[in-house]
Amino acid sequence: MSADVSSRARARVVVAGASGFVGRALIDNLARDHDVIALARSARGAAEGDPVTWRACDLFHLGETEEAVAGADSAFYLVHSMMPTSRLTQGSFDDMDLICADNFARAAKTCGIRHIVYLGGLLPGSEDELSRHLESRLEVERTLAAHGASVTTLRAGMIVGAGGSSFRLMMRLVKRLPVMVGPRWMRSRTQAIALADVVQLLRYALDHPELAGKAYDVGCDEVMTYAEMLRMTAEVLGKDPPILTLPVATANLSLMWVSVVTGASRALVRPLVDSLKHDMVARDGLVLQKRAGLEPTPLRRALADAVLHDEDRPTAAPKTGAQGDSRVRSVQRLPLPANHDAAWVADEYARWLPTFFRPFLRVDVDETKTCRFYFRPLRSPLLVLAFAPTRSSADRQLFRVTGGLLARRATGTGRHQARLEFRSVLERKWVLAAIHDFSPSLPWVIYKFTQALVHLWVMQAFGRHLGRLRDVGLRDGELSADRAP
Repeated sequence: MSADVSSRARARVVVAGASGFVGRALIDNLARDHDVIALARSARGAAEGDPVTWRACDLFHLGETEEAVAGADSAFYLVHSMMPTSRLTQGSFDDMDLICADNFARAAKTCGIRHIVYLGGLLPGSEDELSRHLESRLEVERTLAAHGASVTTLRAGMIVGAGGSSFRLMMRLVKRLPVMVGPRWMRSRTQAIALADVVQLLRYALDHPELAGKAYDVGCDEVMTYAEMLRMTAEVLGKDPPILTLPVATANLSLMWVSVVTGASRALVRPLVDSLKHDMVARDGLVLQKRAGLEPTPLRRALADAVLHDEDRPTAAPKTGAQGDSRVRSVQRLPLPANHDAAWVADEYARWLPTFFRPFLRVDVDETKTCRFYFRPLRSPLLVLAFAPTRSSADRQLFRVTGGLLARRATGTGRHQARLEFRSVLERKWVLAAIHDFSPSLPWVIYKFTQALVHLWVMQAFGRHLGRLRDVGLRDGELSADRAP
């Protein structure tokens, strides 16, 4: 082996989402000829000489993400949904996913990562009526490419392999129901893919960065309905339950019965159920697989292999933070008027808030842009937000919560300081207003039903204020139709 080949073979690659079942299988493959940085919520020990380095990384924290990906030449992004890690989480899963993807893309730019391989989801023929789950994956795909890195996207349907959450849900339905009666979505067509094929294609995309800038649909050769896939799974398991399809399609009913029968949390089941109304079929003729010379694994063989190696351990429930954790995370997506940025939104928030609460609230902003919020009868501030100029830019404004009657003293210290940020996303169509790692001084029960609700109410009102400014811009011709959210 030449020196050039050896050097290339030991290139360093970072894997975000390394603890998932796809990530674990990919790492095993990559470790043969790469130095791997595996990102997870907590670091793991490694033996000397181990090619896999596990690094703890909170993707909601930009600085920590930058440190975690440092030294890598390229990256895989396998994160599809971030479960709550705080005691209280306000916001939707798609906004949480969006802020994590934006942090990863920014960190990649800072650390010189030029190529990201992203595993997304198959899209239906029309992108006009996507489920929130599928729309979120498309937003992540676009966001990863928004800060300069070239992105290769693989879009897959159900990935069939040991440990896969979707596969386990399907297997439990077959095992536990003597008769399966399902709604109309069981007639939707799908095109699954074997885990081993996904790993090979991810490797191929990494090794061919010239393919970046495009999205490729991947799958097995067979296209079938969900009912047919359930029937094939039953045959592999040696069962033959009757499968009936009713002419109804109620998402909440489907969510309830799948969750009850399988024992999986609704947070885990909902993204799958929300997407079942669509036909999830590869649209590009599996062009990447043909280019890679990869013969798709037949679905029956993939199911048999997954059943053989899957221990069917209970799917972990989403974590909502440690028992003693009193941190808060709140993320809201707000409309961004045309020709404005996050810096303008931060200034507008400090200007608008006192008018919204007049005459009860006063906001003082000093020459360093530090904001102090006062309740007029009190001399001590309710909150102190210290502007962080070295961590801010026009499209991201960061304020650290350094004090105030409503914040714990510990809030302003330590690695994970409480912080408020405004960041523009998705080609400046939206701004994310986010609070991270905030620890309230009020007793938790009181905080949850007072300050937490007030914050959410205020952000929703501020969003309506920005929406009115955006609409004024539309009427005045300041915002072109193609830029309107």
